[in-house]
Amino acid sequence: MTAYLKSMPDKDGYFGDYGGAMLPPPLEPHFKAIREAYETISKSAEFIRELRYIRKHFQGRPTPVSHFKNLSAMCGGAQIYAKREDLNHTGAHKLNHCMAEALLAKYMGKTKLMAETGAGQHGVALATAAAYFGMECEIHMGEIDIAKEAPNVTRMKLLGAQVVPVSFGGRSLKEAVDSCFGSYLEQADTALFAIGSVVGPHPFPMMVRNFQHVVGVEAREQFLEMTGELPDMVAACVGGGSNALGLFSGFIDDDVALYGVEPHGTSSNLGDHAATITYGHDGDIHGFRTLVLTDENGEPAPVHTVASGLDYPGVGPEHAHLHKTGRVTYTAADDKEALKAFYALSRHEGIIPALESAHAVAFAMREAANHPGKSILINLSGRGDKDIDYVVDTFGMGEGL
Repeated sequence: MTAYLKSMPDKDGYFGDYGGAMLPPPLEPHFKAIREAYETISKSAEFIRELRYIRKHFQGRPTPVSHFKNLSAMCGGAQIYAKREDLNHTGAHKLNHCMAEALLAKYMGKTKLMAETGAGQHGVALATAAAYFGMECEIHMGEIDIAKEAPNVTRMKLLGAQVVPVSFGGRSLKEAVDSCFGSYLEQADTALFAIGSVVGPHPFPMMVRNFQHVVGVEAREQFLEMTGELPDMVAACVGGGSNALGLFSGFIDDDVALYGVEPHGTSSNLGDHAATITYGHDGDIHGFRTLVLTDENGEPAPVHTVASGLDYPGVGPEHAHLHKTGRVTYTAADDKEALKAFYALSRHEGIIPALESAHAVAFAMREAANHPGKSILINLSGRGDKDIDYVVDTFGMGEGL
């Protein structure tokens, strides 16, 4: 762990002005117990040894770094590389923290895992962890996302999870979180709410980041071995922001430019995008302080993005802090750019990316020509198996892009 990671957040879970834990009184003792359990086992040799075993022998880590030679040649300028979290078991970075959260639940004597999911990858990963440890699993998912991500819904059910459709409000990720919190309130004695990103009340933004730190550690070491130097630019898509902080954490103390890529949807109009850092304001959501997209009444606004896993009107509090301090530059890619990148990576590199990850690919394609002689490392946070039916049915084979 670097000096930065050890100092952030503070004891109350704040990254500068953002974070904390604003909880209903019945949940306060449960989150206190989670924090104390994490503080104990995260320094336990037994926990670390078991997690390392799982990562190597079950997840298939380390995942490689790939040089996208064809895409680099097509774009011109910078050389594009990717950390291949799409090759992590279950097809995304999500299993990194889900297996660790399940270990935590086991240590605490819990018998059930619960979570929200947007694109379904967190749900699949948590259902996988539950099956591995012999626990029950309950996943809340918006009806819109259930329709868009049908393959992942099938996978969750095959793995033994109960999938709870969420039919109120925008019927997507925010409402799935709301629904899961309500259900967890009734089951907190026996269940762990394994929050799916670097969001939520303390200690989850810290825990999930630390469990994803393996991505950045591996990527830094692998890139140095491949090229003899560090990348000039490191980029990842940002919704809640776990895959980004996993990668950024490996380079946070280095002289490396870090970029978070938000979903710009179809326009800058409220409701047409989910670019929280670009357009959001300080506010509270789901028990923590961060940047939030709000409507005229100050309530979390409706959002849109082609990528279900990024459709959240808030962002991890550490991202809000890194934006405020200027350590990370946040930009955005719209639906059309992400789809163009989705098809380009598929056809020129033989890799079908998740629509979420395609936002980072879009950033690299856009920026490469502006940085000749430089290198760009992105996080390919997931594979696109879950998206292909929706993409082909809705957009065809990309002829018009």
